[in-house]
Amino acid sequence: MGAAKIKKGDSIVVRSGKDKGRTGTVLQVMPKDGKVLVEGVNVAARHRKPSQANPQGGIDRLPAPLHISKVALADPKDGKPTRVRFETKDGKKLRVAVKSGETIDG
Repeated sequence: MGAAKIKKGDSIVVRSGKDKGRTGTVLQVMPKDGKVLVEGVNVAARHRKPSQANPQGGIDRLPAPLHISKVALADPKDGKPTRVRFETKDGKKLRVAVKSGETIDG
């Protein structure tokens, strides 16, 4: 398993599917499944029956996981999708946006 190109808290752009072009913040990364959970993107509606915990019931809208290949990191400079490369600086491994050359962390 290599270093993570997308991490929790990153701004991403959806590259394909019904939410193409939408942006959001990564809530959770699931490296084993190769999926990411993004705030406000790929929202699934779950119809809940009334229960003791939730006597009203109703519809819960929660984000569903997206495949990691469908998302790209948003460039810190212009917010457009970019690929990520790794550079070593002062013995630290940094993520760098390929499009603009901006460092993502550090």
